[in-house]
Amino acid sequence: MRIAIFEESDNIRGGLVEGDKIRAFDLEIGALGVASIDDGFLENPVFTGEEFDIEDVEILSPVLVPPRIFGIGLNYADHAKETGRPIPTDATWFMKQTTSVNEPNGFVEKPNVSDQLDFEVELVVIIGKTCRHVPASRANEVILGYSVGCDYSVRDWQRKTTQFTLGKGFDSHAPFGPFLVTPDEITNLDDLGLRCFVNGQKMQDSKIGDMIFKIPQLIEEATKIMTLLPGDVIFTGTPAGVGMARNPQLWLKAGDIVRCEIDEIGVIENKIIDEEVETIIE
Repeated sequence: MRIAIFEESDNIRGGLVEGDKIRAFDLEIGALGVASIDDGFLENPVFTGEEFDIEDVEILSPVLVPPRIFGIGLNYADHAKETGRPIPTDATWFMKQTTSVNEPNGFVEKPNVSDQLDFEVELVVIIGKTCRHVPASRANEVILGYSVGCDYSVRDWQRKTTQFTLGKGFDSHAPFGPFLVTPDEITNLDDLGLRCFVNGQKMQDSKIGDMIFKIPQLIEEATKIMTLLPGDVIFTGTPAGVGMARNPQLWLKAGDIVRCEIDEIGVIENKIIDEEVETIIE
């Protein structure tokens, strides 16, 4: 199934994507978006009878407010090499902030405090069950689906401390979508290509199978430590070709268009805009 969370007439809806149409579910979509749909509903969805053209609605992220957003650093050997780092023997985990969630085609802000905004195409995994101590052999039981993501990174802020949190957590810097694609839609995950283009020029081109730490390994490791929750999102790492590692370095600026795509899953595209600095206290 390909499931969309979308806005239509100021209402947030969910639906099944069929070609260029969306068949609306008879379901209230809460803060978790599609993660509020349990397995029973996915097996026998109830439809309202309404059908919408994709181009007539605003596609939102498949999980509106994830409980947590995890990221994996240096999960492709060629990316580790281009950054001058050794290939890791343990996965490098970090957190992105829930306020960094963005629509798959939303505007991405170039921060006022930095000129070092970078791109990273990534496969996104969405967890569908509350789970703990899950062996890798059963990880497929807790995966609700996949999306395309871009882990926008502010490199100078990423290097400010030994942790990545500051550079990875800026608002608008975690767009993903366009849909949630359930695992049964994927022929062979490892064979899927992932690519990133900036202003039409290909910057990254690799395969999911080139990951160092595979998704089942990541789920096993995470659930040794904590309970994963429905709606948790994992950005699984990026291949070589990022702007930081180029000579000369390539930093995103206002007006740039970043397109990320993964075979069989979809495409997201973001326009970079300058951040409007405004004090907000509510």
